[in-house]
Amino acid sequence: MTEQASSLNDRIAERVRELRAARGLSLDALATHCGVSRSMISLIERGESSPTAVLLEKLATGLGVALASLFEPARAGNDPVARLADQPLWRDPHSGYVRRNVSPAGSSPIQIVEVAFPPKARVAYESGAREPRIHQQVWVLENSIEVTVGEVCHRLGAGDCLAHALDRPVSYHNPTRSLTRYAVVIATLPSAWR
Repeated sequence: MTEQASSLNDRIAERVRELRAARGLSLDALATHCGVSRSMISLIERGESSPTAVLLEKLATGLGVALASLFEPARAGNDPVARLADQPLWRDPHSGYVRRNVSPAGSSPIQIVEVAFPPKARVAYESGAREPRIHQQVWVLENSIEVTVGEVCHRLGAGDCLAHALDRPVSYHNPTRSLTRYAVVIATLPSAWR
């Protein structure tokens, strides 16, 4: 494991512990709530696992946050600038996709994530409704991708943008032989916006 990957695993570990404690959840309660074993959550919280994006999405759903929130430093400040050098890259060990949280941590209910999705890669999240409600938009920057929300498959090309709520399963597939780049803009909506 590289030093950067180890550092990100430590960041994820600290963030999951912080979010679980803030919600007053035991390991068992979170495991039951998100469908991830207690032992796996314990490994993640100790920084002893390189979890996949699918596993992290299950934890995020169980904690009621967007996946991008798990990559923020615990007790994030309110610095309105996120320098490129402070935006570490994370590679999903299963699909090989690389993500970078672009937004400053903890300063806004909106998060921007840049993704480099390898050729022929596929990842499927079992997302479900969560509180507070989370919406996202997927904006394709280069190449194309297929995004399936629930039962509906959307084929997106460069410049296309898809908006949807994170309240049902979502899968991403790059059917091409080239890397696809896209941005995901995530908004956590307060109760008044429903």
